[in-house]
Amino acid sequence: MAGISGNFYEGADAIVLSGGYKDDEDRGDWILYTGQGGNEAGRQVRDQTLTKGNLALALSEEQGLPVRVIRKQRRGGVDGYVYSGLYSVRRHWVEASSDGPLIYRFELDREPSQGEWEPQEATGHRATSVMQRIVRNSSVTQYVKELYDFTCQFCGVRLEVDAGAYAEGAHVRPLGGVHAGRDAISNVLCLCPNDHVLFDKGATFVDAESRLVRTATDEVITELSLEHYVNPGNFSYHRTRIAGQAY
Repeated sequence: MAGISGNFYEGADAIVLSGGYKDDEDRGDWILYTGQGGNEAGRQVRDQTLTKGNLALALSEEQGLPVRVIRKQRRGGVDGYVYSGLYSVRRHWVEASSDGPLIYRFELDREPSQGEWEPQEATGHRATSVMQRIVRNSSVTQYVKELYDFTCQFCGVRLEVDAGAYAEGAHVRPLGGVHAGRDAISNVLCLCPNDHVLFDKGATFVDAESRLVRTATDEVITELSLEHYVNPGNFSYHRTRIAGQAY
């Protein structure tokens, strides 16, 4: 009934798409799934929290555990459920629902090992599903990394590996899906792997006005080293939609 099967210490083993949350988006190979909680008769009346099934899905994301997807279908006037294969949880964030209260959002992609999703209509004929994927421009992230000499803008660490210096290009506003961030220099930071993960998961964020790097508990870590222009709107989007901050 909750829509998510699993627990906070093993992750989620299955989710059900049954139409109970109107903010869900199902494009076959790509799913934007609304977390559980605060929903009454198809309307969001309370904020969701990162507990129970929501926490289980977040754990599946962190540990790379696939999740079974089950879809509700109606055939011959009868409602039933169809197993649709394994999907990976790519990312999650918090945003306002169409009704107002906050909801957790989970982006899932079909596992390549499952093959292409082939939905069945009530007649048994195959329907066509079109999936668009973002092709990243590596020259953009490479430019930003070279600008900072592969030194993390948050912690100042420069990692040396056998092949030379190593850093990662972090997009402030994520690419693809509902985020629609641009693969542009004004949307990229040069971060070490640790700070990249923390930033992507919303555990850290940047105050655009003061350029302070803060944690989710609003603790100040450092001041952002910034030698190129980053659109303040991207920082604002990350704070509110990824880190779940109110400002």
